[in-house]
Amino acid sequence: MNTHDPSDRSPAARSAHEAPSPDAASVSLAVSAARRKGLSVGVATGLYGISFGALATASGLDVWQAMVLSAIMFTGGSQFAFVGVIGGGGSALGAALAAVLLGIRNTLYGLVLAPTLPRGGAKGAARSLLTIDESAAVAATAGPPAAKRAGFWAAGIAVYVFWNLFSLVGALIGQSVGDPGAWGLDAAAAAAFLGLLWPRLVSKDVVAVAVAAAFIALIATPVLPAGLPVLAAALVAVVVGLLPRRPVAGGNRVDATDEDGEQA
Repeated sequence: MNTHDPSDRSPAARSAHEAPSPDAASVSLAVSAARRKGLSVGVATGLYGISFGALATASGLDVWQAMVLSAIMFTGGSQFAFVGVIGGGGSALGAALAAVLLGIRNTLYGLVLAPTLPRGGAKGAARSLLTIDESAAVAATAGPPAAKRAGFWAAGIAVYVFWNLFSLVGALIGQSVGDPGAWGLDAAAAAAFLGLLWPRLVSKDVVAVAVAAAFIALIATPVLPAGLPVLAAALVAVVVGLLPRRPVAGGNRVDATDEDGEQA
């Protein structure tokens, strides 16, 4: 029986034996790319915090209240909804309902990401706070599970840090603004919602729902207190979601697709 001492192998053979496998190398590259993407998304998204902070304090909140919203609520759409309702003269209850309604989507993100990310302990609590549009998007496009986790944490932490930092800057600026309308801050909330909505208008069904919701909001705004038109418009999507799906040839049903079969 022949035996071979590993030390007898040539340097080239040892190098080939010790080199990472192609799969491990590709995973490592995917993890690095996900982290870089998460950081870049965090910086870009964080800059929008200036608008939120300025709008929050110009709408009547103080700096600490604005920062508590950014640190604890930490979901841009809901934060803009809250201060938009308050700034429009709506009640705190209406503002809270609008914020909660928009925050429901983060729960759906959490369900999708649950198989990949921790669900208990301190990491699970941190994950629940950092589950937002940006961290979910980076994780969803990262590839292997290790890259999904890396992208999620990189994007979530980066957005959290920069969003709160720039929210503070904006809040300090907003304190010195006498008339929010003179600086265009009264339209910041609407602009933020449009920015969130526009990339999602990818199918005829979604566009139809958006147009119907906008119509409901327009006719409800003159007759309902501030905050309620947003909730009334959201009911359009709820009703559409409860409607039976359209049957197509072969017995299948259309689900969130347009007539050309493109997925929303």
